[in-house]
Parts: sequence; structure tokens; C-alpha cells
Amino acid sequence: MILLAIVVCEVAFWVAILAGLAARYLLRRPRLGGALLILAPVIDAVLLALVAVDLLGGGTASWQHGLAAIYIGVSIAYGKRMVAWADAHFQHRFAGGPAPERLTGARYTVKCWRDVLLTALAVVIASATLGAIILLVNDAERTSALSGFFRILGIIFAIDFLWAVSYTIWPKKAARPVPATTSSH
Repeated sequence: MILLAIVVCEVAFWVAILAGLAARYLLRRPRLGGALLILAPVIDAVLLALVAVDLLGGGTASWQHGLAAIYIGVSIAYGKRMVAWADAHFQHRFAGGPAPERLTGARYTVKCWRDVLLTALAVVIASATLGAIILLVNDAERTSALSGFFRILGIIFAIDFLWAVSYTIWPKKAARPVPATTSSH
């Protein structure tokens, strides 16, 4: 049931974002668009409530509950950036906005390190969610499947950290413009 709830919440998250952007740019209804965009964090709260109801109702935690905690952490930490990314692309495609900038070099390196901070926040939120579930259920046998997720969160953080380190050492250079060739006849 929780896996289905995660899938439904993920789909609902993106439907809310797309509907909000469509209302904002296609229908020219920015207030309606803003209201629809507000639904994205509400969807996270619904998922958290479903996990709590399931476990407090006697359910046994599984990998799906751990996945829900990770989803909630990532969604809260990266949610604003995901909406801004979608907004920039939607505005460019449907409202004549500027093309989203592709970062390289030092600017991309700074973005990588900001991502490390966001990933750390996601890990803290997911860990707190897992810890709260474990404390709330207060039955080690029913929540034992969640303990391994702390290690997974550490691996997720380590991968993001190593990506930032590697990009800092070996940054991608900006693409050079192709010189115009002259043809001689």
C-alpha cells in the first residue's frame, strides 16, 4: 500500500506543478497557478500521514516506508529548486522566457556544493523522519527494516559529496563557440 501511495504522491506532485505552471503561463492566472503549486508540499504531508497511519495501525515497516522517508526528505530539500527548474523551462517553452542557462566551470562547481548542502538537508529530514517513525511505533521488531536506511542515506550523501569534489578537481569547461567558416568559390 505504501509503495502505491509513494507512486501516487510522486505523480500528484508533478501534476500539481504542471497544472500550476499551465495556469500561470497558459491560462494567465498567476494566483490559481500559485495555489496549485502550493499543493506540492501538501502532498508530502499526505504521504507522511499515510505512513504514520499505516504503522500506528499495526503495520510492519518495510523498505517502502524507508523509501517514503527518503522521498519526503528529497522533496522538502529540493522541492523549491525542482519547481524553479520546471518554472524556468515552462516559461521558456510556453511564455517566451529566456532559455535556461547551462552552468559550467566555477558556477557549476558552486551549484554542486549547494547541492551537497541540499542533499545534507534531505538526509537530515529523511533520518529525522525514520527516527520519528521508529520512536513513535516503539517496536524494534516492526521497524527493523528501517535501520538499514540510515546507511543508504550516508551513501547518498557520500555520492553527492564525491561528485562535488570530483567536479571541483576536474571542472567541465564551457563549450567554445564554433567559428564561422568562410567558403571560397
